[in-house]
Amino acid sequence: MVLEVALIEVTPGREEAFVAAYAQAHRLLAGAAGCRSVRMTRGVESPSRFVLLVEWDSVAAHEENFRATERFVGWRELIGPHFAAPPRVEHFVDVPA
Repeated sequence: MVLEVALIEVTPGREEAFVAAYAQAHRLLAGAAGCRSVRMTRGVESPSRFVLLVEWDSVAAHEENFRATERFVGWRELIGPHFAAPPRVEHFVDVPA
């Protein structure tokens, strides 16, 4: 399992429109093969900053089953217009205790 972490800066004043767009776009991401869970969080001190957390079976599942499909195109069409800058996206794996 890998965790995708996307840091999203939304244009100030467009936060509520972004939240509404995410509500529509969520199904596109959550329905992708290999997607285990999706969670969007919002900054308390910085309400224009959002963090998307997605658990995938693998990096390949993210890239092949979502990023390389029409699901991603639809996702970006809905939420992309609200971005202040391109999101910063990285993948993480758990560290054993």
